[in-house]
Formats: sequence, C-alpha cells, structure tokens
Amino acid sequence: RKICGVTSLDIVRANKFVHEASGAPIETIDVPVVGGHAGVTILPLFSKVPAAKAFTPEQIEKMDKHVQDAGTDVVNAKGGKGSATLSMAYAGAK
Repeated sequence: RKICGVTSLDIVRANKFVHEASGAPIETIDVPVVGGHAGVTILPLFSKVPAAKAFTPEQIEKMDKHVQDAGTDVVNAKGGKGSATLSMAYAGAK
C-alpha cells in the first residue's frame, strides 16, 4: 500500500533538482518530502539521499527554497493563468 498525495509532486520536483545539481541518474534519486504543500511547510529531506551528501549547507538551503517555491514559479511563469497540471499528472502516474 502507498499513500499518494500532493507531496508526490514535491518529491518529483526535489528528485529532478537533485539530479540536475548532482548529475546522478534520476532513477537512483528518491528524496523523502514531509510536511505540507505550501511554501515553508514543504520539507525535503535531502540528508536521506546519497546523491545529495556532497551538497554544502548553502546548496541545501537553496534547494529547499527551490522546491518550496516551484509551484509558485510555475504559476508566475504562466502569468497567473494556470498551474503545473503536467507535473501533477506525472506525479500521479508515478
């Protein structure tokens, strides 16, 4: 059994950001994310991911903010006229 919710979307985003920063294969990355789904309530646990072990505290802080703001970034990029529907569909399919 699995519990699937909006945090799945934050996991997909966190995995992608770690992949981009580390170069590790995306299929080897699984960032646990706890908390809510709004701003600072989103808590990616990068310390649990081998690919993120070499990140500096500054990189972790920047990555936290990147995950926390990702949804807002998408809405802003669409001029306030939509959300990350494709990202949500991808996360749901995972």
